[in-house]
Amino acid sequence: MADAFVVSATALAFVCFMVFLAGFVDASAGGGALIAIPAYLFTGMPAHCALGSNKLSSACGTTLSVVKFWRSGAVEPRSAAIAFAASFAGSALGAHIALLLSDAAIKTALLVILPCVALVVLFKRNFGEDGGAREISKRRAALLSAVIGLLIGGYDGLFGPGTGTFAIIAFSMLLGLDLKTSSGNAKILNVASNYASLITFICADAVIFSIAIPAALCNMAGNYLGSRCALTKGARFIRPMMLCVLAMLMLKIVWDVVHG
Repeated sequence: MADAFVVSATALAFVCFMVFLAGFVDASAGGGALIAIPAYLFTGMPAHCALGSNKLSSACGTTLSVVKFWRSGAVEPRSAAIAFAASFAGSALGAHIALLLSDAAIKTALLVILPCVALVVLFKRNFGEDGGAREISKRRAALLSAVIGLLIGGYDGLFGPGTGTFAIIAFSMLLGLDLKTSSGNAKILNVASNYASLITFICADAVIFSIAIPAALCNMAGNYLGSRCALTKGARFIRPMMLCVLAMLMLKIVWDVVHG
């Protein structure tokens, strides 16, 4: 079914540019799907194929970001490894739960959650800038990492947009990591949820490889540049980007609810 869908060269160029931009945003603050999924849908492809194709490009781009953050030492390995495993399981579970819930129910819940998250990021001035992990036991840190991975990975399988942003916030506020390290851990969590979802979409023949592969290359380029900015500028760059992503996600949900 997916193989039968084709687009013009102009439409493909548009998708590739937008997915490049999505990769840049996603590497630093998460939320790249807010840009990429509408771009895929713009071509007229079925919604499930847009989601599946986005998972392929996102998985490739996030993998590159993981490598860059890891090499720069901007990852807390133990908590990231636990979150990776929990996220993979959570994403698979979330995809199944999504079949039981309506889009309206999920979006209505987010209308309450997102303003609260944005206010915390905006008014907690030392958010992600304390530069060191909070003094918590290894056991507690492991438990919190598992909960973060399971819940946010589950959200990614259930809904998706903003996953990286929420993960950064969780790692920073619950484990006390700085924004740069939180971003690195978030990438590892996100790559697990991406691949868990991607496997499901591939099995369902919902990935249009002729579009997703060139878009994936562009996403990787965007992730590379976004990671460099996040690693060199730290919280001064990441924090404003996170607020922009939260605002975009909020506007998109309001639009969907009003016009749904």
